[in-house]
Amino acid sequence: MQRAAMRDQLDRRDQREQRAKGLRRALVCAAAVPVMLVAAGCSSDSGSGDKAAEGGDGGAKSSASSPAASASPTVQAAAYKALPEACKVLSGKTLDDLVPKAKSGKKGSSDDTSTRGSCSWSSLDNNGVKGSQFRWLNVSLLRFESDASRGAGDKLAQEYYRAQAQDARSVTGAKNTKSEPVQGVGDEATAVRYDLKKKEGSFKQETVVARTENVVVTVDYNGAGLAGEKTPDGDKLNKLAQKALKEAVAAVAKANGAGGDAGTPSSAPSKPASKSPSAGASKDASGSPSPSASKKS
Repeated sequence: MQRAAMRDQLDRRDQREQRAKGLRRALVCAAAVPVMLVAAGCSSDSGSGDKAAEGGDGGAKSSASSPAASASPTVQAAAYKALPEACKVLSGKTLDDLVPKAKSGKKGSSDDTSTRGSCSWSSLDNNGVKGSQFRWLNVSLLRFESDASRGAGDKLAQEYYRAQAQDARSVTGAKNTKSEPVQGVGDEATAVRYDLKKKEGSFKQETVVARTENVVVTVDYNGAGLAGEKTPDGDKLNKLAQKALKEAVAAVAKANGAGGDAGTPSSAPSKPASKSPSAGASKDASGSPSPSASKKS
C-alpha cells in the first residue's frame, strides 16, 4: 500500500510539473505576443512615418515648384487715344448739304473732351408763303478706354454701339421704322430711319451709328416740311446722314494718326469711360430742337 501511495504521489507530482511547464510556456507565449505587436507597430509606424515624410517632402516640393499667384489680368490697350473736335469733323460742303445756311455748330457740354464730345446744327429755309424746310443735325463721339476690370475698349464700344442702334429702333411714337447695316464705314455701322409726327409737322428721322475701334460715332439727322412745304425725301436724308457718318469716322482716325497705338497691352486699369448715353440717339426723338426754337442757328 505504501508503494501504491508513493506511486500515486509521484504521478500527481509529474502532473503538477507538466501543468507548470505548460503554464510557463503559455506565459512565455503570452509575453511574446505584445513584443511582436509592439515590434510590428514600430515597424508600421516607421513605414508610415517614412511615407508621411516622403509625402511631406513631396508636398513641399510641389509647393515649391508650383507657380506663384498669377499676375493681375491685362487687357489690350485701346487703339484710339483722342477725339477730334466734334464741331470740326464735317467739311463745310457737307454741312451745307445737310443744314443749308446754318451758322456755326453748337458744342455740347462735356466734362472730358478726350472721351466724349458732340455738336449740333440747325437750319430753317423760309420760302415765304410756300412754307419752310427745317433740318437738324447732331454728331456725337464717345471713346472708351480699356480697363482691367471692365474689359477692352473696343468691346465696351461694341456694347454701346449695339445699345445705340437698339435705342434708335425703339423710339416712342416712331412709324415705318427700318434698320439696315451700313457697309464700308468703321468696323460696324447701322442706319435706322423712321417717321415721327410732332406738333410742328411730320419729320423724317435718320440715325446712323458706327463703331471704329474703341470709338462710337452717332449721327442724328432729321428734316420736315413746314407751313405747306412738302416732306423731305427720306432716301436723300439717309444718304446725307451716311455721308456725315463716314466723314466723322475718318476724322477720328485722323485725330489718332490714322490708327493710333493698338498693340501695347495695358497692365493697369485705365480711366473708365462713361456708360451714359451721348447726346446722340435717344428713346424719345422729341429731344431734338423744334423749328420754332432754332432760327438759323
